[in-house]
Amino acid sequence: MDEEERHRAQEERHRAHLRAWWSHRQGLDGSLIGAAPADVLARTGWARSVGGSGPYLGLRARCGASREEVDGAVARLDIHELPSARGCAYVLPAVDFALGLTVGAHAPEAEARQAAKHLGVTSGELDDLCAAVHDALGDVPLDPARIKAATGGAVRALGPEGKKRGLGTTLPLALGLLQARGRIRRVPVSGRLDQQRYGYVVWDLDLGDRTPETARAELARRYFDWAAPASLAHFRWFSGLTAAAAKAAVAGLGLVDVGDGLLMPPGLLDDFEAFTAPADPSYALLAGVDGIHLLHRDFGRIVEPADAEGEFGGKRLGGLADAPAHMIVDRGRLVGLWEYDVGAEVVVWRVFGGGRRGKGDAALRAAVAATEAFVRDELGDARSFSLDSPRSREPRVAELRD
Repeated sequence: MDEEERHRAQEERHRAHLRAWWSHRQGLDGSLIGAAPADVLARTGWARSVGGSGPYLGLRARCGASREEVDGAVARLDIHELPSARGCAYVLPAVDFALGLTVGAHAPEAEARQAAKHLGVTSGELDDLCAAVHDALGDVPLDPARIKAATGGAVRALGPEGKKRGLGTTLPLALGLLQARGRIRRVPVSGRLDQQRYGYVVWDLDLGDRTPETARAELARRYFDWAAPASLAHFRWFSGLTAAAAKAAVAGLGLVDVGDGLLMPPGLLDDFEAFTAPADPSYALLAGVDGIHLLHRDFGRIVEPADAEGEFGGKRLGGLADAPAHMIVDRGRLVGLWEYDVGAEVVVWRVFGGGRRGKGDAALRAAVAATEAFVRDELGDARSFSLDSPRSREPRVAELRD
């Protein structure tokens, strides 16, 4: 073996070590089987929720939770979908409800400022509307139409200019502010995380005395426990912070650079250095927005260079920012893609690489069969996001079948 070959082999071992470690920290190695959904989210990170099957698939892969168990955790408020990092909806454990709302509060506040600037919606008008909405709500969920009726004339139409900005009335502004303040919460009508029909109830959650700065520092501690080793750029993507705010947030963590700008909390260093990548495959069928990818949103990190040259949907895999379909991962490496064909009630899938093409090995076929049964019998479908439909995914299904 010449020097160049040794260098390539060393890089390959390093990539495999990193990916397997991330997979281990994400609980995708079976280490969290039987754990409660709230404990899994606290340990591995918040689950991105876009009205799709991601939270169900992710929790099942990590702890084996059924849909009924996840829905039960939602009903008990062990976990809940809340606007949080970057103002985006994530499924959070109860221990992080207040933190998530605090770090996400900037989004509805910014929307209210824009409405004041461009649509003449004053802070006084919004305060009055927030009070009216809160008074109208109780323990029985009300949808926006019923809230509007219950608040009399407090909700104002914003006309054509408002519609151009995505705001037909002032009600969404009030709902966003009240959610961010923990005064109300949005409840899925069906009790399911993958169906976006909601009502609202009062909540009055105690958000504590966090300042924006202490909340960002707390988020940074959580993030690097979930995702390390990760770069400051990775944290900025997840948090939505500016470069200066991100540096301030991590300043007290004592992070150690383990190479290539990847940072690690000192308390994890010994475990990281002693960790050995498993020799046997450990397959998981996950949503494209699963945390194994989305905590960093650095798609090339989980794609092997040889696989990056392949194409899907007419685009080079290595040039994509996100997975073009649901993911099949093995020890942190993306090894294939999958979708669910509702009409045929089957998982349609493809794996990369010469040795894994075709039907895959027995462990992979078993993982596909188990996921297929879960989707068919418990979810009914595996939408990527709320507007994903059997018809819209037909091209992806057809390409995976080719």
